[in-house]
Amino acid sequence: MSRIGNNPISIPEGVSIEVNKDIITVKGKNGEMNQAFDGVSFDISADVILVKRNSESKDHKSKHGLYRSLVSNMVKGVSEGFNLELELVGVGYRATSSGQKLDLALGYSHTIVMNIAPEVKVECVNEKGSNPIIKLSSSDKQLLGHVAAKIRSFRMPEPYKGKGIKFVGEQIRRKAGKSA
Repeated sequence: MSRIGNNPISIPEGVSIEVNKDIITVKGKNGEMNQAFDGVSFDISADVILVKRNSESKDHKSKHGLYRSLVSNMVKGVSEGFNLELELVGVGYRATSSGQKLDLALGYSHTIVMNIAPEVKVECVNEKGSNPIIKLSSSDKQLLGHVAAKIRSFRMPEPYKGKGIKFVGEQIRRKAGKSA
């Protein structure tokens, strides 16, 4: 019994859903997304989608909740979108963006220039007296998480001073330094 897979997905206004053989397409104001699927079927009514298993095999049971979550994220992405914010903690750490290029100064001898996927919008906020913040937004939750993880991997937060790139609101587990 899948608790996640049995939950219905509500369809907001302005979102249309089409199922063709093994591809589900979700269209909304923020764009269009496709997802291939197997082992499940979709019952679409006026304002609710239900995900049903084709059989009780272990493979189909494992995919039931997966495809329900993926379709739910697609519906939310094309209607509202997803946002992530990264904070740069450290002296001299800076971030600037121009178009889809993100320029990071993270204490290395060189700056890091990263090309961001066109589906992700990037914005940098640099205010005097506070840490620089990188704001990422997209309709694709998987791509957004991948881009954020890649940016974070350039300078992971370290446990002694707390320097590095962290998500806004994330608590870094701190360690005590050397005892004298």
